[in-house]
Amino acid sequence: MTLDLTICQVAARCIVEEGLDYATAKKRAAQELGLKRNIPWPPHQDIEDAVREHIALFCPATQPLELLALRRLAAHWMTRLQPLRPYLSGAVWRGTATLLNDIHLDLYCDDSKQAELMLLNEKITFHTSSSSQPGRPPLDVLSLSSPCPPLPNHVSIHLFIYDFDDLRGALKPDPRGQTWRGDLAALEGLLSDPSLSGVNAA
Repeated sequence: MTLDLTICQVAARCIVEEGLDYATAKKRAAQELGLKRNIPWPPHQDIEDAVREHIALFCPATQPLELLALRRLAAHWMTRLQPLRPYLSGAVWRGTATLLNDIHLDLYCDDSKQAELMLLNEKITFHTSSSSQPGRPPLDVLSLSSPCPPLPNHVSIHLFIYDFDDLRGALKPDPRGQTWRGDLAALEGLLSDPSLSGVNAA
């Protein structure tokens, strides 16, 4: 087994079983394997492949139902937030989410305060933070919590606030032709097709 494959498998276990994000999972894998942090990391796509394999081996019966519940909740909030041009991203869009994952919605707003004002007007409780991204200023993030039947826990929903102009490059596919995010119509297409309910649906 190659070192890259071992890193991917350990990181995938941490992502699926603990709900860690990819960056934290890679650091955890390095610690568990006694590796230096400045080693070349496997590409994101290889880790995602390992996540899909881990799900297929260890939770093939439960994960599709959890993913379906999360996608339905995402569709509910995307409908509510439709004036803000919401796009679903992250594990819920890519099809690898479990009940430990949060929902990530990218909003492409004409005004950076538009989303905050909308939540305030609807009396939705949220808190604000920021997210650092390479090569650009930090993004404002609005986070809220929502029940997610039939899951036993509330789910955190994070709204990443982008400028409207950022939408131009947002739909570029990955090297394998899969999209990183989708709008409400695309999500509804996934929800309406039973064959797209599992870890390979993206």
